[in-house]
Amino acid sequence: QVQLVESGGGLVQAGGSLRLSCAASGRTFSTYTMGWFRRAPGKEREFVAAIMWSGGGIAYADSVKGRFTISRDNAKNTLYVQMNSLKPEDTAVYYCAAGPIYSTVNVYYAARYNYWGQGTQVTVSS
Repeated sequence: QVQLVESGGGLVQAGGSLRLSCAASGRTFSTYTMGWFRRAPGKEREFVAAIMWSGGGIAYADSVKGRFTISRDNAKNTLYVQMNSLKPEDTAVYYCAAGPIYSTVNVYYAARYNYWGQGTQVTVSS
């Protein structure tokens, strides 16, 4: 079992930055691929970024590439995403997720993740 708790969301002006954290409990954190997804009002959940269990494979959605940076600290059981140059269209509830995914081709699919956090709200004002 893995429990995930996100933090770091809030209200920020366009062009600003936020860093989200996801604290994980459970001894298997370091063996799981971790991902960030988001759901904007009236839209479906979408992939944001993912990082393989070893940290060696990273993937981003095209919409955040160059602005967001995902990282993990396995010693602290924590996942991060640094979000820079935020845009109003980044407004969403952000979720972290964990799953036994061992190929980067599969990190984009929510169904591949077994565990989900409750989400943290990010609001970007124009």
